[in-house]
Amino acid sequence: MAKKPVVKESAVETELRERVERRGGVCVKVMAVGQRGFFDRIIILPGGRVVFAEIKRPRGGVISPHQRQYHELFERLGVEACVVRSHEDIVALLR
Repeated sequence: MAKKPVVKESAVETELRERVERRGGVCVKVMAVGQRGFFDRIIILPGGRVVFAEIKRPRGGVISPHQRQYHELFERLGVEACVVRSHEDIVALLR
């Protein structure tokens, strides 16, 4: 039986960045020194929509407890936070 091809996290991240930029937005890589588990990307879309995104590979990408805490905190603060694992997630995010 043939294995499904492995999609790398970097491929998901590249597609996300390219699609956001085609929509006229920006998709900024985040490097939060000393903030273990912080989001991978901040997405700013036309109209002022801001989304904090964690990028994971489609199969096997696990959200750590630190990442889960950031998601919960930001959502309590009314900020949009998401996990992007696939093309379908990107399409849904950009609707």
